[in-house]
Amino acid sequence: MSTHRNGSGISAATPSRRGLLKVAAAGALALPFAGVASRLVAAPTPAALKPLKLAWNTGAVCGAPVAVAKHNGFFEKHGLDVEFVNFAGTTEQLLEALATGKADIGHGMALRWLKPLEQGFDVRIIAGVHGGCMRLLAAKNGGITSLAGLKGKTVAISDLSSPAKHLFSIQLAKQGIDPNKDVEWRVFPGDLLAIAVDKGEAQAVAHWDPVTYNFLKSGNLVEISTNLSGEFANRVCCVLGARGSLLREDKAAAAAVTRAVFEAQHYAAANPVEAAKVYQQYSPKSSIEDLAAQLSSQTHDHNPVGADIKREIALYAEELKGVQVFKQSTDAAKFADRVYADVLG
Repeated sequence: MSTHRNGSGISAATPSRRGLLKVAAAGALALPFAGVASRLVAAPTPAALKPLKLAWNTGAVCGAPVAVAKHNGFFEKHGLDVEFVNFAGTTEQLLEALATGKADIGHGMALRWLKPLEQGFDVRIIAGVHGGCMRLLAAKNGGITSLAGLKGKTVAISDLSSPAKHLFSIQLAKQGIDPNKDVEWRVFPGDLLAIAVDKGEAQAVAHWDPVTYNFLKSGNLVEISTNLSGEFANRVCCVLGARGSLLREDKAAAAAVTRAVFEAQHYAAANPVEAAKVYQQYSPKSSIEDLAAQLSSQTHDHNPVGADIKREIALYAEELKGVQVFKQSTDAAKFADRVYADVLG
């Protein structure tokens, strides 16, 4: 899947090979779920629906398919009555909410979840949901045109555990640049990251949409890399996770959530404008055009499970060891086995 975005503008706003392939392949991509749908001869009555709480950050555009699953009836179709819990706190708090039963399912960024999961939360990843959220931007006239140009420079980030910091640290390391010695990472409030570049306090920004998308629209920054660049084209950035007790007590419910979300992911991939219309109630200041452009730039048709998602988790774990985020003693393959639960097998 080709995923290059150039630095001359916002590629999400223009037709791309990925966008054309998504539309062309929408019917084929839906086939794995046709059998599931055919077994449901009628939507369950409200009294028969299984109540579940799903925690997600409603300000994250990439979570639009979760909204689609609820408002377009995919959850209900799969026998679920899903209540949203808007969670904008730390990932540790989210995982603790899952582990303690305050929420049943969580939607979040893999590179935000993996380190806490290494530390032992009773939460398991049950699916990858899409790729594409994060962007590395540099000052338009700052002379930085590639990752190599960041050596000796300062990158503005929202926090030291930022998934964007982890991702672009990995990319830098693959270019032979030590992200812990050759680059300075400086924390600023998310909405002020671009201002830090304007003031010369940083030369680049590593963050995620919709913030980085809006920064690009200003015309003062250019895109250097994304989490869909090069070998990362077919990696997920966001995952679904479930509390361990739910998996032990009602694995079928976790499977139903996964199937409903997958149907919504494929709907969003094929119908980004319609998905944007559904999601806009959670982001009323954003235009349908901008929301659809962001959704079109993401790989909502990439939903790995089983061996595929375990491979991606293991790759991230090994790479995080290389940038000193994970313990060197962590066995990446065993870690992936431990933190993933197959609910569809």
